[in-house]
Amino acid sequence: MPVVLYTCLLWLSISGLSTAKNHNSFTDESSRSPHRGLAPINTDFAFNLYNRLVNLNPNKNILVSPVSISMALAMLSLGPGDQTGTRLLQGLGFNFTEASEAEIHQDFQHLSRLLSQSDMSSSMSLGNIMFFDQNLKLEDSFLAAIKHYYGSEAFAIDFKNWTQASQQINTYVERKTQGKIMQVFSDPSDLAPFMLLNYIFFKGMWEFPFSPENTREEDFYVNETTTVKVPMMVQSGLMSYLHDSVIPCQLVLMDFVGNGTIFFILPDQDQMETVTAALSRDTIKRWDMLLTKRQVNLHIPKFSMSDTHDLKEVLAEVGIVDLFTGQSNFSGHTQHDSKASKVIHKAMLHLDENGVEPVATKRASRFGRSEELNINFNRPFIMLIYDDFTWSSMLMGQIMKPA
Repeated sequence: MPVVLYTCLLWLSISGLSTAKNHNSFTDESSRSPHRGLAPINTDFAFNLYNRLVNLNPNKNILVSPVSISMALAMLSLGPGDQTGTRLLQGLGFNFTEASEAEIHQDFQHLSRLLSQSDMSSSMSLGNIMFFDQNLKLEDSFLAAIKHYYGSEAFAIDFKNWTQASQQINTYVERKTQGKIMQVFSDPSDLAPFMLLNYIFFKGMWEFPFSPENTREEDFYVNETTTVKVPMMVQSGLMSYLHDSVIPCQLVLMDFVGNGTIFFILPDQDQMETVTAALSRDTIKRWDMLLTKRQVNLHIPKFSMSDTHDLKEVLAEVGIVDLFTGQSNFSGHTQHDSKASKVIHKAMLHLDENGVEPVATKRASRFGRSEELNINFNRPFIMLIYDDFTWSSMLMGQIMKPA
């Protein structure tokens, strides 16, 4: 059995989750796999982080990549002396009685490699990069560790020259994302003497593409008083569907080419807050078990969105405060005041009709047209994008107004 497949089966056996594409359940307990403890911990952190972001910005579009933030913060924990790094990993949800710090970093190293080798990698760019004032000095051991475990680098920047500093940072990210993310910073106040920049770009390629000929302009009801016109993609066929009797929502699960899966979640009218609060690992597990194949006529907006988060406030909300207080000890990084640190997350998503199969591809149908369900995402909705292979939360978002 190939090593990668064996690793995947080991993970599925301990997580209790089934794959969205195969719906196979594994219950066998197995010995420790390279990233055995990461997925449930990262998923719990993901929903905690997402809920906090929504609470801070209830009426805004939100896009965030929880797994890439988990990797970024775990990487940052490699540097601090004293107990700061330990507390940072604990803030992410790790219990050192179950895995040592060394094992956690090894697991993240393996996860990072799996994601970089994933079938999703051709349509996804993600990574971490550190920038620090050229008058500061980072420890060689820290630089070697972030390169070894996370494939990351750190660059000295002349922060006194705003134009040059911002250009260097933006050019680096643009190159790493093949020109998809072109500007991270646009204001001098965005910069800090020590910065961790975490970024992701994703453009999904559908397993069953939408036909551009079916895309048409339709109304999207932002709220009771605001309606906008959006390009609405339309597809009919056999899809994984659930009308939840417990949480007031409907959802459709769709597959990207490779390992990618997306949940489109449509809360009942005025129930966005209720559905968001109910999102959890157990909820996803229950949905995955209850989804059934139905003939669906689906309307989904075609849109691109990007979001940038200065994570200081939201990380404090989820209990990670040491990064930004005078109590932290970052002597392993450098000798600057950690209150001058910043952790910035930049996420970008593009969803259109495209896939790799011919557009004329149709989904098989077992039902007559009279049994077809019409699901129109013409009001605020939620989406969750996962890598099936590692069950990693690649992107989470609430779409209040598609653009």
